Amino acid sequence: MTENRIFRRGFAVTAFFGILAGDALRYSITWYGWGAVALILTAVGIVFLVKSRRDWRFNRLPYPMIAFLVLVVISIFWSDYPGWTAIGAFATLVTVTISASLAIAFTAEELLWAFGTALRAILALSLLFELVVSVFVRHPIVPWWTDYTGKIPAAFDWSRDHLLTGGLIQGIVGNSDLLGFLGLLGLIVFSIQLASRSTRPRWGIFWLVIAAACIALTRSGTVTIAIVGVVVATVVLLLVRHARTGVGRVMVYLVSLVVVVLGVVGALLFRTRLLELLDRSSTLTGRTGIWTQVIQLASQRPVVGWGWVSYWPPFVSPFNNKHFNIGGVQYSQAHEAWLDVWLQLGIVGLVVFGALVVSTLLRVWILAVERGGFAASGRGPYSALTLLPVLVLVALLVQSFAESRLLIEYGMLLLCLFAIRSKRDLMEPAAL
Repeated sequence: MTENRIFRRGFAVTAFFGILAGDALRYSITWYGWGAVALILTAVGIVFLVKSRRDWRFNRLPYPMIAFLVLVVISIFWSDYPGWTAIGAFATLVTVTISASLAIAFTAEELLWAFGTALRAILALSLLFELVVSVFVRHPIVPWWTDYTGKIPAAFDWSRDHLLTGGLIQGIVGNSDLLGFLGLLGLIVFSIQLASRSTRPRWGIFWLVIAAACIALTRSGTVTIAIVGVVVATVVLLLVRHARTGVGRVMVYLVSLVVVVLGVVGALLFRTRLLELLDRSSTLTGRTGIWTQVIQLASQRPVVGWGWVSYWPPFVSPFNNKHFNIGGVQYSQAHEAWLDVWLQLGIVGLVVFGALVVSTLLRVWILAVERGGFAASGRGPYSALTLLPVLVLVALLVQSFAESRLLIEYGMLLLCLFAIRSKRDLMEPAAL
Protein backbone atom coordinates (compact mmCIF):
# COMPACT_ATOMS: atom_id res chain seq x y z
CA MET A 1 0.00 0.00 0.00
CA THR A 2 2.69 2.52 0.96
CA GLU A 3 4.54 1.75 -2.27
CA ASN A 4 1.53 2.48 -4.47
CA ARG A 5 2.19 5.72 -6.34
CA ILE A 6 -1.43 6.90 -6.34
CA PHE A 7 -1.84 6.16 -2.62
CA ARG A 8 1.42 7.92 -1.76
CA ARG A 9 0.50 10.99 -3.76
CA GLY A 10 -3.03 11.01 -2.35
CA PHE A 11 -1.80 10.90 1.23
CA ALA A 12 0.84 13.60 0.73
CA VAL A 13 -1.54 16.00 -1.04
CA THR A 14 -4.31 15.40 1.51
CA ALA A 15 -1.90 15.93 4.39
CA PHE A 16 -0.66 19.24 3.01
CA PHE A 17 -4.16 20.41 2.07
CA GLY A 18 -5.69 19.36 5.40
CA ILE A 19 -3.09 21.20 7.45
CA LEU A 20 -2.57 24.22 5.18
CA ALA A 21 -6.34 24.75 4.90
CA GLY A 22 -7.47 23.42 8.26
CA ASP A 23 -9.83 26.36 8.70
CA ALA A 24 -11.63 25.47 5.47
CA LEU A 25 -12.31 21.96 6.80
CA ARG A 26 -13.47 23.24 10.18
CA TYR A 27 -15.80 25.76 8.56
CA SER A 28 -17.30 23.19 6.17
CA ILE A 29 -17.31 19.84 8.01
CA THR A 30 -17.03 21.12 11.62
CA TRP A 31 -14.26 20.64 14.18
CA TYR A 32 -15.34 17.03 14.58
CA GLY A 33 -15.00 16.35 10.87
CA TRP A 34 -11.62 18.07 10.80
CA GLY A 35 -10.54 16.03 13.83
CA ALA A 36 -11.55 12.80 12.08
CA VAL A 37 -9.49 13.77 9.02
CA ALA A 38 -6.50 14.58 11.26
CA LEU A 39 -6.73 11.21 13.04
CA ILE A 40 -6.96 9.32 9.74
CA LEU A 41 -3.92 11.18 8.39
CA THR A 42 -2.05 10.41 11.62
CA ALA A 43 -2.88 6.69 11.39
CA VAL A 44 -1.69 6.54 7.77
CA GLY A 45 1.39 8.57 8.70
CA ILE A 46 2.25 6.04 11.40
CA VAL A 47 1.96 3.25 8.82
CA PHE A 48 4.44 5.10 6.60
CA LEU A 49 6.80 5.56 9.54
CA VAL A 50 6.61 1.87 10.47
CA LYS A 51 7.29 0.86 6.87
CA SER A 52 10.24 3.28 6.77
CA ARG A 53 11.67 2.31 10.17
CA ARG A 54 14.97 1.24 8.57
CA ASP A 55 15.42 4.76 7.19
CA TRP A 56 15.48 6.53 10.53
CA ARG A 57 16.63 6.10 14.08
CA PHE A 58 16.37 8.21 17.21
CA ASN A 59 19.82 9.74 16.72
CA ARG A 60 18.79 10.97 13.26
CA LEU A 61 15.95 13.07 14.65
CA PRO A 62 16.63 16.71 15.64
CA TYR A 63 17.35 16.80 19.37
CA PRO A 64 15.83 20.30 19.88
CA MET A 65 12.59 19.05 18.31
CA ILE A 66 12.51 16.06 20.66
CA ALA A 67 13.26 18.32 23.64
CA PHE A 68 10.47 20.69 22.62
CA LEU A 69 7.94 17.86 22.33
CA VAL A 70 8.98 16.47 25.72
CA LEU A 71 8.58 19.93 27.25
CA VAL A 72 5.14 20.29 25.68
CA VAL A 73 4.00 16.99 27.19
CA ILE A 74 5.49 17.38 30.68
CA SER A 75 4.06 20.91 30.97
CA ILE A 76 0.83 19.07 31.85
CA PHE A 77 2.23 18.65 35.35
CA TRP A 78 2.53 22.36 36.09
CA SER A 79 -0.17 23.63 33.75
CA ASP A 80 -2.90 25.89 35.08
CA TYR A 81 -5.30 24.00 32.78
CA PRO A 82 -3.91 20.42 32.59
CA GLY A 83 -6.82 19.00 30.61
CA TRP A 84 -6.43 21.55 27.84
CA THR A 85 -2.65 21.12 27.90
CA ALA A 86 -3.15 17.40 27.30
CA ILE A 87 -5.37 18.18 24.31
CA GLY A 88 -2.92 20.77 22.99
CA ALA A 89 0.03 18.40 23.40
CA PHE A 90 -1.89 15.67 21.56
CA ALA A 91 -2.67 18.06 18.67
CA THR A 92 1.00 19.03 18.45
CA LEU A 93 2.12 15.39 18.47
CA VAL A 94 -0.40 14.62 15.71
CA THR A 95 1.00 17.43 13.57
CA VAL A 96 4.61 16.34 14.13
CA THR A 97 3.75 12.69 13.39
CA ILE A 98 2.31 13.65 10.00
CA SER A 99 5.30 15.93 9.42
CA ALA A 100 7.75 13.12 10.24
CA SER A 101 6.01 10.69 7.89
CA LEU A 102 6.32 13.18 5.04
CA ALA A 103 9.95 13.99 5.83
CA ILE A 104 11.09 10.37 6.13
CA ALA A 105 8.95 8.35 3.71
CA PHE A 106 8.89 10.73 0.73
CA THR A 107 11.52 12.05 -1.66
CA ALA A 108 12.15 15.76 -2.05
CA GLU A 109 10.60 15.69 -5.52
CA GLU A 110 7.45 13.99 -4.17
CA LEU A 111 7.17 16.59 -1.42
CA LEU A 112 7.55 19.47 -3.88
CA TRP A 113 4.84 18.03 -6.14
CA ALA A 114 2.40 17.38 -3.28
CA PHE A 115 3.06 20.77 -1.67
CA GLY A 116 2.49 22.53 -4.98
CA THR A 117 -0.65 20.52 -5.78
CA ALA A 118 -2.20 21.31 -2.39
CA LEU A 119 -1.42 25.02 -2.76
CA ARG A 120 -2.90 25.09 -6.27
CA ALA A 121 -6.11 23.53 -4.97
CA ILE A 122 -6.38 25.96 -2.05
CA LEU A 123 -5.68 29.10 -4.09
CA ALA A 124 -7.92 28.11 -7.01
CA LEU A 125 -10.79 27.05 -4.75
CA SER A 126 -10.41 30.29 -2.78
CA LEU A 127 -10.86 32.46 -5.87
CA LEU A 128 -13.73 30.28 -7.10
CA PHE A 129 -15.37 30.38 -3.66
CA GLU A 130 -15.19 34.17 -3.52
CA LEU A 131 -16.52 34.43 -7.09
CA VAL A 132 -19.53 32.24 -6.27
CA VAL A 133 -20.27 34.28 -3.14
CA SER A 134 -20.04 37.60 -4.99
CA VAL A 135 -21.99 36.55 -8.11
CA PHE A 136 -24.66 34.24 -6.69
CA VAL A 137 -24.91 34.72 -2.90
CA ARG A 138 -24.22 38.48 -2.84
CA HIS A 139 -23.82 38.83 0.90
CA PRO A 140 -21.34 37.73 3.59
CA ILE A 141 -21.60 34.14 4.76
CA VAL A 142 -20.55 32.48 8.01
CA PRO A 143 -19.15 28.95 8.49
CA TRP A 144 -21.62 26.11 8.02
CA TRP A 145 -23.00 24.23 11.03
CA THR A 146 -22.30 27.21 13.31
CA ASP A 147 -25.16 28.73 15.30
CA TYR A 148 -24.54 32.43 15.77
CA THR A 149 -26.98 34.59 17.72
CA GLY A 150 -27.25 38.37 17.75
CA LYS A 151 -24.99 40.64 15.76
CA ILE A 152 -22.18 38.68 14.11
CA PRO A 153 -18.72 40.35 14.14
CA ALA A 154 -17.17 40.64 10.69
CA ALA A 155 -14.23 38.56 11.93
CA PHE A 156 -16.55 35.54 12.06
CA ASP A 157 -17.45 35.76 8.37
CA TRP A 158 -16.19 32.97 6.14
CA SER A 159 -16.49 35.29 3.15
CA ARG A 160 -17.29 39.00 3.29
CA ASP A 161 -18.39 39.21 -0.36
CA HIS A 162 -15.53 41.55 -1.25
CA LEU A 163 -14.21 40.12 -4.51
CA LEU A 164 -16.11 42.54 -6.74
CA THR A 165 -16.10 45.50 -4.35
CA GLY A 166 -12.37 45.95 -3.83
CA GLY A 167 -12.27 44.72 -0.23
CA LEU A 168 -10.00 42.07 1.21
CA ILE A 169 -10.98 38.53 0.21
CA GLN A 170 -10.58 35.61 2.63
CA GLY A 171 -10.90 32.52 0.43
CA ILE A 172 -11.81 29.07 1.71
CA VAL A 173 -9.56 29.59 4.73
CA GLY A 174 -11.71 32.50 5.94
CA ASN A 175 -8.83 34.85 6.70
CA SER A 176 -7.19 37.39 4.40
CA ASP A 177 -3.78 37.30 6.13
CA LEU A 178 -3.72 33.50 5.97
CA LEU A 179 -4.80 33.39 2.31
CA GLY A 180 -2.17 35.98 1.44
CA PHE A 181 0.51 33.94 3.17
CA LEU A 182 -0.57 30.80 1.30
CA GLY A 183 -0.27 32.89 -1.85
CA LEU A 184 3.33 33.69 -0.86
CA LEU A 185 4.05 30.00 -0.28
CA GLY A 186 2.57 29.43 -3.74
CA LEU A 187 4.95 31.98 -5.27
CA ILE A 188 7.91 30.20 -3.67
CA VAL A 189 6.83 26.67 -4.58
CA PHE A 190 5.70 27.46 -8.13
CA SER A 191 8.92 29.40 -8.80
CA ILE A 192 11.00 26.47 -7.57
CA GLN A 193 9.01 24.13 -9.82
CA LEU A 194 9.63 26.40 -12.80
CA ALA A 195 13.33 26.71 -12.03
CA SER A 196 13.69 22.94 -11.55
CA ARG A 197 11.67 22.29 -14.74
CA SER A 198 9.24 20.06 -12.90
CA THR A 199 6.29 21.87 -14.47
CA ARG A 200 5.54 23.22 -17.93
CA PRO A 201 6.45 26.91 -18.29
CA ARG A 202 2.97 28.05 -19.36
CA TRP A 203 1.28 26.30 -16.44
CA GLY A 204 3.99 27.46 -14.06
CA ILE A 205 3.46 31.09 -15.06
CA PHE A 206 -0.33 30.67 -14.86
CA TRP A 207 -0.14 29.48 -11.25
CA LEU A 208 2.31 32.24 -10.37
CA VAL A 209 -0.32 34.70 -11.59
CA ILE A 210 -2.98 32.97 -9.45
CA ALA A 211 -0.73 33.17 -6.37
CA ALA A 212 0.07 36.82 -7.07
CA ALA A 213 -3.64 37.56 -7.48
CA CYS A 214 -4.40 36.07 -4.06
CA ILE A 215 -1.67 38.21 -2.51
CA ALA A 216 -2.93 41.36 -4.27
CA LEU A 217 -6.56 40.72 -3.29
CA THR A 218 -5.67 40.20 0.38
CA ARG A 219 -3.17 43.06 0.74
CA SER A 220 -1.69 41.66 3.94
CA GLY A 221 0.96 43.83 5.56
CA THR A 222 2.61 40.78 7.12
CA VAL A 223 2.83 39.07 3.74
CA THR A 224 4.30 42.21 2.16
CA ILE A 225 7.10 42.24 4.72
CA ALA A 226 7.57 38.48 4.31
CA ILE A 227 7.96 38.95 0.55
CA VAL A 228 10.77 41.43 1.22
CA GLY A 229 12.42 38.91 3.54
CA VAL A 230 12.13 36.13 0.96
CA VAL A 231 13.55 38.33 -1.82
CA VAL A 232 16.49 39.37 0.36
CA ALA A 233 17.18 35.74 1.33
CA THR A 234 17.02 34.67 -2.32
CA VAL A 235 19.50 37.35 -3.41
CA VAL A 236 21.92 36.50 -0.60
CA LEU A 237 21.70 32.76 -1.32
CA LEU A 238 22.39 33.24 -5.02
CA LEU A 239 25.30 35.61 -4.35
CA VAL A 240 26.82 33.16 -1.87
CA ARG A 241 26.40 30.33 -4.36
CA HIS A 242 28.24 32.27 -7.04
CA ALA A 243 31.05 33.52 -4.76
CA ARG A 244 34.18 31.68 -5.91
CA THR A 245 36.18 31.90 -2.69
CA GLY A 246 35.60 31.73 1.03
CA VAL A 247 36.60 35.39 1.31
CA GLY A 248 33.99 36.25 -1.29
CA ARG A 249 31.31 34.50 0.73
CA VAL A 250 32.35 36.30 3.89
CA MET A 251 32.09 39.62 2.06
CA VAL A 252 28.60 38.74 0.82
CA TYR A 253 27.50 37.90 4.35
CA LEU A 254 29.01 41.09 5.80
CA VAL A 255 27.45 43.36 3.19
CA SER A 256 24.13 41.57 3.55
CA LEU A 257 24.23 41.97 7.32
CA VAL A 258 24.89 45.70 7.00
CA VAL A 259 22.03 46.10 4.51
CA VAL A 260 19.61 44.17 6.73
CA VAL A 261 20.59 46.15 9.85
CA LEU A 262 20.19 49.45 8.00
CA GLY A 263 16.84 48.26 6.68
CA VAL A 264 15.60 47.34 10.16
CA VAL A 265 16.79 50.66 11.62
CA GLY A 266 15.16 52.56 8.77
CA ALA A 267 11.91 50.64 9.26
CA LEU A 268 11.89 51.54 12.97
CA LEU A 269 12.65 55.21 12.30
CA PHE A 270 9.97 55.53 9.64
CA ARG A 271 7.52 52.99 11.05
CA THR A 272 4.59 55.43 11.06
CA ARG A 273 4.97 56.10 7.36
CA LEU A 274 5.47 52.40 6.62
CA LEU A 275 2.31 51.50 8.54
CA GLU A 276 0.42 54.05 6.49
CA LEU A 277 1.76 52.53 3.28
CA LEU A 278 0.73 49.08 4.51
CA ASP A 279 -2.69 50.48 5.48
CA ARG A 280 -2.20 49.44 9.11
CA SER A 281 -2.92 51.34 12.33
CA SER A 282 -0.28 52.16 14.93
CA THR A 283 -1.69 49.35 17.08
CA LEU A 284 -1.09 46.84 14.26
CA THR A 285 -4.78 45.92 14.14
CA GLY A 286 -5.02 45.55 17.91
CA ARG A 287 -1.91 43.39 18.24
CA THR A 288 0.01 45.74 20.54
CA GLY A 289 -2.73 45.52 23.18
CA ILE A 290 -2.63 41.71 23.03
CA TRP A 291 1.16 41.71 23.26
CA THR A 292 1.13 43.96 26.32
CA GLN A 293 -1.25 41.66 28.15
CA VAL A 294 0.65 38.53 27.10
CA ILE A 295 3.89 40.02 28.46
CA GLN A 296 2.18 40.79 31.77
CA LEU A 297 0.83 37.24 32.06
CA ALA A 298 4.12 35.64 31.00
CA SER A 299 5.98 37.72 33.58
CA GLN A 300 3.92 36.06 36.31
CA ARG A 301 5.33 32.63 35.37
CA PRO A 302 8.50 33.50 33.46
CA VAL A 303 10.48 30.25 33.77
CA VAL A 304 8.19 27.45 32.55
CA GLY A 305 5.01 29.34 31.66
CA TRP A 306 1.35 28.59 32.20
CA GLY A 307 1.37 25.28 30.31
CA TRP A 308 1.22 24.36 26.63
CA VAL A 309 -2.14 24.75 24.96
CA SER A 310 -1.49 25.38 21.23
CA TYR A 311 -4.74 27.19 20.29
CA TRP A 312 -6.03 29.32 23.13
CA PRO A 313 -9.37 28.02 24.48
CA PRO A 314 -11.23 31.36 24.74
CA PHE A 315 -13.34 30.31 27.73
CA VAL A 316 -10.42 29.21 29.94
CA SER A 317 -8.43 31.48 32.26
CA PRO A 318 -6.18 33.35 31.53
CA PHE A 319 -7.18 33.29 27.84
CA ASN A 320 -10.68 34.62 28.57
CA ASN A 321 -9.04 37.91 29.53
CA LYS A 322 -11.07 40.93 28.40
CA HIS A 323 -7.94 42.40 26.79
CA PHE A 324 -7.97 39.51 24.32
CA ASN A 325 -11.46 40.52 23.18
CA ILE A 326 -11.35 43.00 20.31
CA GLY A 327 -14.52 44.06 18.55
CA GLY A 328 -16.51 41.23 20.12
CA VAL A 329 -13.97 38.60 19.06
CA GLN A 330 -12.08 36.61 21.68
CA TYR A 331 -8.68 35.94 20.12
CA SER A 332 -7.11 32.49 20.30
CA GLN A 333 -3.43 33.35 19.82
CA ALA A 334 -0.91 35.99 20.86
CA HIS A 335 -0.34 37.06 17.24
CA GLU A 336 3.38 36.69 17.98
CA ALA A 337 4.82 33.18 18.13
CA TRP A 338 7.72 33.99 20.44
CA LEU A 339 5.57 35.75 23.02
CA ASP A 340 3.16 32.83 22.76
CA VAL A 341 5.94 30.35 23.55
CA TRP A 342 7.04 32.46 26.50
CA LEU A 343 3.47 32.60 27.80
CA GLN A 344 2.92 28.85 27.49
CA LEU A 345 6.38 27.36 28.18
CA GLY A 346 8.36 30.21 29.71
CA ILE A 347 12.01 31.04 29.16
CA VAL A 348 12.84 27.33 29.06
CA GLY A 349 10.43 26.91 26.17
CA LEU A 350 11.87 29.94 24.37
CA VAL A 351 15.38 28.50 24.60
CA VAL A 352 14.34 25.04 23.38
CA PHE A 353 12.07 26.30 20.60
CA GLY A 354 14.68 28.88 19.57
CA ALA A 355 17.26 26.09 19.31
CA LEU A 356 14.89 24.13 17.06
CA VAL A 357 14.33 27.10 14.74
CA VAL A 358 17.96 28.25 14.60
CA SER A 359 19.44 24.77 14.09
CA THR A 360 16.92 24.05 11.34
CA LEU A 361 17.62 27.37 9.61
CA LEU A 362 21.39 26.75 9.74
CA ARG A 363 21.07 23.26 8.27
CA VAL A 364 18.75 24.24 5.43
CA TRP A 365 20.98 27.23 4.68
CA ILE A 366 24.04 24.99 4.43
CA LEU A 367 22.16 22.60 2.18
CA ALA A 368 21.13 25.53 -0.03
CA VAL A 369 24.54 27.13 -0.47
CA GLU A 370 26.56 23.94 -0.85
CA ARG A 371 26.35 21.82 -3.98
CA GLY A 372 23.86 19.01 -3.61
CA GLY A 373 21.95 18.89 -0.35
CA PHE A 374 18.21 18.56 -0.18
CA ALA A 375 17.83 16.74 -3.48
CA ALA A 376 21.23 15.94 -4.95
CA SER A 377 24.21 13.77 -4.11
CA GLY A 378 26.40 16.40 -2.51
CA ARG A 379 28.83 16.87 -5.41
CA GLY A 380 26.61 17.61 -8.37
CA PRO A 381 25.39 20.99 -9.65
CA TYR A 382 23.23 23.27 -7.56
CA SER A 383 19.57 22.30 -7.40
CA ALA A 384 16.77 24.87 -7.35
CA LEU A 385 14.95 22.56 -4.93
CA THR A 386 17.54 23.24 -2.23
CA LEU A 387 16.21 26.81 -1.98
CA LEU A 388 12.72 25.69 -0.99
CA PRO A 389 13.27 24.97 2.74
CA VAL A 390 15.20 28.20 3.33
CA LEU A 391 12.73 30.49 1.60
CA VAL A 392 9.68 28.88 3.22
CA LEU A 393 11.33 29.01 6.63
CA VAL A 394 12.26 32.68 6.17
CA ALA A 395 8.63 33.44 5.28
CA LEU A 396 7.45 31.55 8.38
CA LEU A 397 9.90 33.40 10.62
CA VAL A 398 8.77 36.80 9.35
CA GLN A 399 5.16 35.76 9.90
CA SER A 400 6.01 34.56 13.42
CA PHE A 401 6.40 38.18 14.57
CA ALA A 402 2.78 38.98 13.72
CA GLU A 403 1.06 35.56 13.95
CA SER A 404 1.45 32.41 16.07
CA ARG A 405 0.99 30.05 13.11
CA LEU A 406 4.55 28.77 13.52
CA LEU A 407 3.32 26.88 16.61
CA ILE A 408 0.29 25.23 15.03
CA GLU A 409 -0.81 23.38 11.92
CA TYR A 410 1.16 24.31 8.79
CA GLY A 411 3.81 26.27 10.71
CA MET A 412 4.67 23.36 12.99
CA LEU A 413 4.31 20.86 10.12
CA LEU A 414 6.76 22.67 7.83
CA LEU A 415 9.22 23.56 10.61
CA CYS A 416 9.48 19.94 11.79
CA LEU A 417 9.49 18.59 8.23
CA PHE A 418 12.53 20.73 7.38
CA ALA A 419 14.15 20.00 10.75
CA ILE A 420 13.91 16.23 10.28
CA ARG A 421 14.70 16.24 6.59
CA SER A 422 17.70 18.57 6.80
CA LYS A 423 19.38 16.56 9.55
CA ARG A 424 18.81 13.37 7.57
CA ASP A 425 20.16 14.97 4.39
CA LEU A 426 23.32 16.23 6.08
CA MET A 427 23.98 12.84 7.66
CA GLU A 428 23.31 10.80 4.53
CA PRO A 429 23.49 13.01 1.41
CA ALA A 430 24.27 10.05 -0.83
CA ALA A 431 21.02 8.33 0.15
CA LEU A 432 18.91 10.95 -1.60
